[in-house]
Amino acid sequence: MPLDKPGLVIKYGGAALSTADDIINITKYLSELYHQHKLIVVCSAMGDTTNNLLRLSSCIGTNEEQEIASILQNIIHYHKTVASNLGITKDTIYQKLDVSLSNTFDELRVLVDGLILLSEETPRSRDYLVSFGERLSILLFSAALQNTNIDTVPLSGKEAGILTDSRFGKSKPLMDTTKLRVSSTLNEYITKGVVPILGGYTAADQHGRITTFGRGGSDYTATIIASCIDAKQVWLMGDMDGMMTADPDIVPDAQALQKISYSEAREMSMFGEREIHPRTFEPVLDKEIPLRIRSAINTKDPGTLVVSSRMVDNTIKCVSMMRGNGLIDMQGFEMATSPGTAAAIFGSLAASNISVMMISQNPSESSISIVLKNQDLHKAVNVLEMEHLGKKIKRLDVTADVAVVALIGLGLRGTIGAASRVFNTVSNKNVNVIMITQGSSEMNLSFVIYDSDVKTIVQALHDEFNLKSSRAKCDCT
Repeated sequence: MPLDKPGLVIKYGGAALSTADDIINITKYLSELYHQHKLIVVCSAMGDTTNNLLRLSSCIGTNEEQEIASILQNIIHYHKTVASNLGITKDTIYQKLDVSLSNTFDELRVLVDGLILLSEETPRSRDYLVSFGERLSILLFSAALQNTNIDTVPLSGKEAGILTDSRFGKSKPLMDTTKLRVSSTLNEYITKGVVPILGGYTAADQHGRITTFGRGGSDYTATIIASCIDAKQVWLMGDMDGMMTADPDIVPDAQALQKISYSEAREMSMFGEREIHPRTFEPVLDKEIPLRIRSAINTKDPGTLVVSSRMVDNTIKCVSMMRGNGLIDMQGFEMATSPGTAAAIFGSLAASNISVMMISQNPSESSISIVLKNQDLHKAVNVLEMEHLGKKIKRLDVTADVAVVALIGLGLRGTIGAASRVFNTVSNKNVNVIMITQGSSEMNLSFVIYDSDVKTIVQALHDEFNLKSSRAKCDCT
């Protein structure tokens, strides 16, 4: 393949790789792209495999042997069935795939037996266990693409050269070393016309131990790889046509946006727009590598282009939301006169592995409100009652089942009257706003309402700011 072809990193999520037919259709599409681009493919684990492996890890921790055996058998059967239905016509390719799958299944069984024997369920063992999802998917994908007469090589993140710190479950790449190792490894294959098929989500620390980036980590893998090899574009292929002006399940006339900035995309991903790793956009920022968020099925749609802010219209882009949350309001006059109160409160929550999504504090400093996931609500209340209630905190008010609604876009920055329009719209629907916050970037105006009011308010704001016409207005050149 000529070396003047532009480099393209293309990532497929698990939902796009659920069946053998999915893989066959994707490989047909990639065989066309192969003649136009130097391809690097990043794959997530197939279907629900990651969830099943995480459930397997949990069952090991609670010693549920029957459930362990059932989950393990289902995972193996699922991947064997996909392999047999890929329509691979070349015996040598299928035989090699069969041997590779069998060896990987054997390694998985040995690992599970060892973890049961040790009764070990730790972040380190969990990362090693869930990495098998990507290891299996790249074997299947690589063989299917070989069947279309394209040379491929399946590589895990570790084999590709991605080096991270040792924070299992939420690792970060050590980019300087990673760039040297990844560029050396992948360019050796690319210059020969071989397509690397990389497992996303996983990497390894300096001791060779498997690490993961956390949920949505395959997107992060794709942009890390793109930065390392100076790719011309990154495409994240999923089950939607791009980043949307709202959740289509809530707003039927929601549109796919044509062009947004890296910063807007990051804000949108934090507020429920697709499950994209929050650090996905960092590796491509400095080099301004364009990124497209596209549909794996509707390949004629160009999707959403993510670029530098200077290339994007100064408009409001979407109404996003996060449901299934709880709110805790802490009050006490001593909070205002005791330095370090907030640090103590958030230190206690962090020590209990409780993540806080939003914070609001009134000017008198005698009240702090926080929003967190419903599943963490009971645990957080217990921590605060045990360590702080009756001391600096005199009262705790708890509200379950609230939602965070966020208006996002560069158009909020310095725009007079935007907040007024938002809250007038909410007021006209007779909905009460429980909490309000806006970041210093002025790109995101967020507020909390009861979960039961979400559909009404998201649709009303979508109409108020005429977001259904966003696709027509945006320039996608």
